[in-house]
Amino acid sequence: MSVTISTGSDTATAYLTGEIDHHTAAIIRADIDSAIEKQHPGTLVIDFSGVTFTDSSGIGLVLGRYKFMSAMGGKVCVTGLDSRMYKVMCLAGLDKLVALEKKEEKR
Repeated sequence: MSVTISTGSDTATAYLTGEIDHHTAAIIRADIDSAIEKQHPGTLVIDFSGVTFTDSSGIGLVLGRYKFMSAMGGKVCVTGLDSRMYKVMCLAGLDKLVALEKKEEKR
């Protein structure tokens, strides 16, 4: 698992790749939070398009970043979700807290 963070004027984007589990989520969380603390963006985009597997740790990762950004007056958008991850995040109620976007799937 790796995370690459790109920052713009008022947006930070975290590009995730690989698998997210309990151990990797802690590393990703620390990297994203560090970037947020340095930049104070208005929007955090978490791009899941490179994620091949996630368990409930992925939901916890998003929820924790939502709480962190909300405390700073910001918002979170999760992009690149495949149909399965999108459905799981909606079932967890994240669609009521953050913007969720599916990735284009090939037919």
